Amino acid sequence: MSEPPIHVVPVPAHPGVARWQAMAPPGAAVGTAGLWPVPGVRPHVPELSLYVRPEWRRRGIGSRLLTAIRDRATGPLLVADVPAGSPAEAFCQWHGFRHARCRRHDLLTYGDVHQAWLGELVDTEHPGYRLLHWTGDLPGTPHVAELIRSPSGPGTTVLTAADADGDLAAYAVAVVGMLTRRRARQYGPAVLPGHRGRRLGRWVNAALIQRLRAEHPHIDEVEAVAGADDPGLLAARADLGFRIRRKSHLYELTLP
Repeated sequence: MSEPPIHVVPVPAHPGVARWQAMAPPGAAVGTAGLWPVPGVRPHVPELSLYVRPEWRRRGIGSRLLTAIRDRATGPLLVADVPAGSPAEAFCQWHGFRHARCRRHDLLTYGDVHQAWLGELVDTEHPGYRLLHWTGDLPGTPHVAELIRSPSGPGTTVLTAADADGDLAAYAVAVVGMLTRRRARQYGPAVLPGHRGRRLGRWVNAALIQRLRAEHPHIDEVEAVAGADDPGLLAARADLGFRIRRKSHLYELTLP
């Protein structure tokens, strides 16, 4: 019996995001893939998400989705975050991805956060610094310093930053829609050189948690990712109520 034809087609997505589906007759989605812009120090490196339903694996569908992504990508790299020892990790290794680092995923549940305490953290003064906020959809190459000074609007992303007289000092970002409807993905907090040792990371992260819920009331959880070898960042998150959820591996693919 011959295999049913599979068609890989682009599907609508938020601005800055590219998505595809692998479709089997009579119109069933058997696989999905996406490219998500990642705010931070490497704005030209998007994060890859790719999933094929288990009963449809080993038929080349994942490879076809990856080909569609490679044809669309314009930066020097793709990155993929996958569970250690999973079929996704084997897929990355087969397709030439290089293991870059081990990572840890921490989860914050809003029901476990004391809102008054969180408000006190946000309201704590940090002389010489002020909080700035931005909301909107990430462009394809999101530079934090440019975003925070651009007009806000409705969108999937919330950015909170500490500003020191026009100089970006620290920031944290949350994106909704990447994981589940009720769970946001957090990047950071990151504190830039020259501004460390002032607890700015804790401050902007607390402000982000507060602002995210105000902008997206349906969000119940925040999942944050960090290198497993970054004890300072992990400790700062634990202080805010994040708890370890799982460990993963980050893979990179160099593009021609």
